[in-house]
Amino acid sequence: MATVSPSWAYTLHLPHDPRAPGIARATLRTVLAAHDLSPLTSTAELLASELLTNAHLHTVGPYALRLRAMGSGRLRVAVWDADPRVPPGFGAVPPDDAESGRGLHLVRACAEAVGVSVLGEAGASQSGKLLWAEFQEGGGLPLSAEPPQDADGGRPESAL
Repeated sequence: MATVSPSWAYTLHLPHDPRAPGIARATLRTVLAAHDLSPLTSTAELLASELLTNAHLHTVGPYALRLRAMGSGRLRVAVWDADPRVPPGFGAVPPDDAESGRGLHLVRACAEAVGVSVLGEAGASQSGKLLWAEFQEGGGLPLSAEPPQDADGGRPESAL
């Protein structure tokens, strides 16, 4: 008889401290190991790192990491912060000459689904936004893929 794993969700509230993203990643690894989802760790850690770093760099208050089981081997990684403004990089690919803004593009590339929920206006009792990404084992881009090669078999300068 097949067993059904109960649904679960964890939320880790973090202060606006430069150590917070690292603490959140360590917590993420522990949660996934406890739920026998260690194969999801690399992708989950990458997604969480990008979302947490953006919350830390572009907002001034606390933020939170939320992990939620979405069914058979599927995971949602989300980050809440108190700023209701949606980052412009969440919906567009940055230009080739941009010096930043590729983190959210990377999130979209590694996740099977992404989204944002705006929770209210600044100053409201519940405000901010929740950026999330979902994936499952074997979904998204393979993290061990070889860098692209140009016509003569060498790596293009952009891949170095």
